[in-house]
Amino acid sequence: MASSSKAKKKTVRLASGRKRARQDVKLNAANSALRSQFRTVVKNVQKAIVAGDKSKAADLFKHAQCVIDSVADKGIFHKNKAARHKSRLSAKIKALAA
Repeated sequence: MASSSKAKKKTVRLASGRKRARQDVKLNAANSALRSQFRTVVKNVQKAIVAGDKSKAADLFKHAQCVIDSVADKGIFHKNKAARHKSRLSAKIKALAA
């Protein structure tokens, strides 16, 4: 994989292609930021679950649901992946009570 990152990039000749390349850089940065936010939110909920703090985990989960849904709505992740993450986090929080 290291060799592919060193591969020479082709320059786009058409103006529409150059514009598309510029847009892709911005879109990639935005998508990366949202993906990172998704991971951070899920990680925070999991840390609260491991610590055994159900009330904190429930509060963090409410915020996590909003973030997970927004990431799925924007098409960064599939809706089923978002549902799976929410379901598993919710099950872990419910298991804290038992």
